[in-house]
Amino acid sequence: MPNASDDLFTREDPIFANKELLEINHLPGEGRIVGRDDEISDLATAVNPAIFGQSPSNVLIYGKTGTGKSLCAKYVSQRLVETAEEEGVKATFAYVDCAQDTTETQAVQTIADSVNDTAITGIKVPDKGLSTSTYYKRLWRILDSLYDVVLIILDEIDKLSDDDILMQLSRAGEAGKIAGCKLGVIGISNKIQYKDRMDERVKSSLCEREFVFPPYDANQLRDIMDARSDAFRDGVLDPSTIPRAAALAAREHGDARKAIDILRYAGEIAQSMGASTVRENFVTQARQRAETDRFRELIRGSTPHSRYVLQALAILSLSNQQQDGFRTSRVYEVYENICRQQGSDSLSLRRVRDLLKEHAFLDIIEQSKHSGGSAEGSYTKHQLLEDPDVVKDVLIENTDT
Repeated sequence: MPNASDDLFTREDPIFANKELLEINHLPGEGRIVGRDDEISDLATAVNPAIFGQSPSNVLIYGKTGTGKSLCAKYVSQRLVETAEEEGVKATFAYVDCAQDTTETQAVQTIADSVNDTAITGIKVPDKGLSTSTYYKRLWRILDSLYDVVLIILDEIDKLSDDDILMQLSRAGEAGKIAGCKLGVIGISNKIQYKDRMDERVKSSLCEREFVFPPYDANQLRDIMDARSDAFRDGVLDPSTIPRAAALAAREHGDARKAIDILRYAGEIAQSMGASTVRENFVTQARQRAETDRFRELIRGSTPHSRYVLQALAILSLSNQQQDGFRTSRVYEVYENICRQQGSDSLSLRRVRDLLKEHAFLDIIEQSKHSGGSAEGSYTKHQLLEDPDVVKDVLIENTDT
């Protein structure tokens, strides 16, 4: 009797040879990091003293999503650990996703847990149940017990609820919290204006070096995808597929993550269709899917009214395609109509303004100030940065589930 699984599963992937190379969380080797030689060199220079057991500079890195900020920070930190070991210096680095660990307590727990070796220190770092000050005390003891130097990467640092952890980390040595260990912080933000929100004391300690990562151009994006083309089997990629994906990504955002997503999705589309090659025409379909998935992730966990506000903007954008933004009052009118259709009480105009600001902070919409003269005064216009069709489709999904 034949095994039923023989017809159910494909034993050899006809498209992908090593799909992991196209995953967002994959940290590529040096040869696969393209177009960021200067940025890597600058960052390495800033933290170079650490390989000798000295204090590295604190660094803030700015740039749009997908410009290689996290990738380069992790790569340089890993290389620093390896080089320091050759110099007889015990170093490590901790990575914190501040979009996930938004509070001071969550962030310090993540740091302490990631650098700890309970077998050596005897210190336990539970997921929860301790006060913030206790987590800090355990972190300081761990650092002094195990390391000469530690780098802490705070990714999406602008998502932290306050600056308290930045104050603690950037001044730990000065305040006598740690005695032997040197500590450096690499903050990463998509918001160039983030520094303006900082406490002045934090700013003076944390902003010793600042770097801005520009978007990738089409040639760089093509090189990035070429460097990962061995994710596919030989002969599977049509010669025009990568140039097309690079051109699309460069024209719209210069985001390497999105470009790689598009390439991966194009391969998956070929796979699902039983095609033997990843053709150029799959790229357009892949782009739509990548945009949809990215926006779906952005609004995951958002409140119904937060989605109603976006739906209002999508409706306005689709019905007024030549208009570059809509006043708050107009958005509010459409939002109220949506609330009535959903059988929900509408929020106040002030609260809707707050929701619009939150969407602007996430780069879902763009806000611009305008002056209407002495008769009207100033007002704000709001414009979707996402494809309104994508927004509408994803929001309908959320309404149906």
